[in-house]
Amino acid sequence: MATDCKGRGPGTPAQRAVGKEGECVKPFTPEKAKEIIMSLQQPAIFCNMVFDWPAQHWTAEHLSRVLQGKQIRFRMGLRSTDTVPQFETACSYVDATLEEFLTWNCDQSSVSGPFKDYDHSKFWAYADYKYFVNLFEDKTNVFQEVMWSDFGFPGRNGQESTLWIGSLGAHTPCHLDSYGCNLVFQVQGRKRWHLFPPEDMPFLYPTRIPYEESSVFSKINVVNPDLERFPQFQKARRHTVTLSPGQVLFVPRHWWHYVESIDPVTVSINSWIELLGRHQLAVNDPRRRSANCKVLPGVAKPAERPAEDLNTPGPGGRVREGGQEEDHLARVEEAITRMLVCALKTAEDPHHPRAWLNPTEVEETSHEVNCCYLNDAVCAFFDRCGKAKEVETQALRANGEKWRKEEPSVQEHMEVEQAHSQSFTVRTGKQEVASQFGPDLVPVTPASEDRPSEKGGILGSDSKGCIDRDKEHSAELSYARRQQASIGASAASEQVTSRCPVAPSPTFVSTDDLLDCLVNPQVTRMVAQLLIQGKSLRF
Repeated sequence: MATDCKGRGPGTPAQRAVGKEGECVKPFTPEKAKEIIMSLQQPAIFCNMVFDWPAQHWTAEHLSRVLQGKQIRFRMGLRSTDTVPQFETACSYVDATLEEFLTWNCDQSSVSGPFKDYDHSKFWAYADYKYFVNLFEDKTNVFQEVMWSDFGFPGRNGQESTLWIGSLGAHTPCHLDSYGCNLVFQVQGRKRWHLFPPEDMPFLYPTRIPYEESSVFSKINVVNPDLERFPQFQKARRHTVTLSPGQVLFVPRHWWHYVESIDPVTVSINSWIELLGRHQLAVNDPRRRSANCKVLPGVAKPAERPAEDLNTPGPGGRVREGGQEEDHLARVEEAITRMLVCALKTAEDPHHPRAWLNPTEVEETSHEVNCCYLNDAVCAFFDRCGKAKEVETQALRANGEKWRKEEPSVQEHMEVEQAHSQSFTVRTGKQEVASQFGPDLVPVTPASEDRPSEKGGILGSDSKGCIDRDKEHSAELSYARRQQASIGASAASEQVTSRCPVAPSPTFVSTDDLLDCLVNPQVTRMVAQLLIQGKSLRF
């Protein structure tokens, strides 16, 4: 059920199981839901798990009343078609209230205020990455209206969540998250997800420009690809699904995703979940991607949660929950990437960091700060090794078993970590997980060979059940960079070319070309392993 321009009507709920007493029953217990999340190696949709969440009523109109005129930042992008991804560095930004957004979204020709320069027929608006701890800082009672405890994370709520509000066409460029996995609750309107498995990385032409910690972008506009420039993309296995109100999408670790709003107003809530060693999970620190929440040496800290909830130091002085994380090696890789990108791009053009630094990043950091960042990441990795050995020893002693005096070396531990990080290619427990699939847990399967705009098979909710195939065609939602950004990029290219001793040619190597090789995820993984191996020899 589509929503109107004001964001009314969250959609028709799906059929729910009814218990003996007539109450609605959730299909999975928290323990079972968590077990499924730990075992799944492909995206899947949970249904009938959030029907009692107070947040299910969080339409944009409702949130406008809750926020009472609070200004939030909207990313403004063009609806025009192009084969170039519309990265966040190519967008404009507007500070406005939700009420002003909803007025503009109704396409009122006489609209004034912050959106007056943006023709609604040509632009979309997206309030993305809005962390509850910042957005509702004086209304913390609303945190309890999001209950991730139903998925096996006791005590987790809106405090570890992010809010997304967008208009028709608003989207996130195709990327993967370096850390953990993702749970996404669709509250209002529908979003089309295009997902690709981790092993398809070579076909997605990864890049770290624009730079954002923990995000690897694709050079491809996956809804309108330039196959002449990126021919290998034809080999990528696209998985498409339309997420409807009341559904929760699970996105496994390292799955690429491009997300677009296909209704006049969409509202989503998500939580990033970090993967721990020994098949444990912890909710990711909610400050991971906030534009105002990076906590690095020399950068002021935002308002923090209670210290007891932030007990593990992370790279760059940041603090994260939990301890034994599979993502520790990934943090070393991110630190290496940050150091190389900042060094080369700052040397190329020290006065215009915003041309290559994503708006979600607070600032470009100095080489000294980045060295601290890398050292903290390496120390955290070795600390993880030590804690893992302590846990193993205690477990063996508790079981009364004989344990070896020869503890695993750091090299052996790193090989175990690497095996964990590559586990997405091995369908562990496949039969057990597959047996759970049904109307309440639906796998996201590969799309047909048709173009994305021609696809009809998308998941939805209706009165007959949670999942149905939506045969409507979505709007043409492929987009262009803003002309202003294109001009800026051209000017920067000319500036670099003028310093180059030879004229540009098809063989001309730019700084970005070099970085695409140096900080390719496969390369940084090798460098991180060599670095850890070298340091482990001193222990």
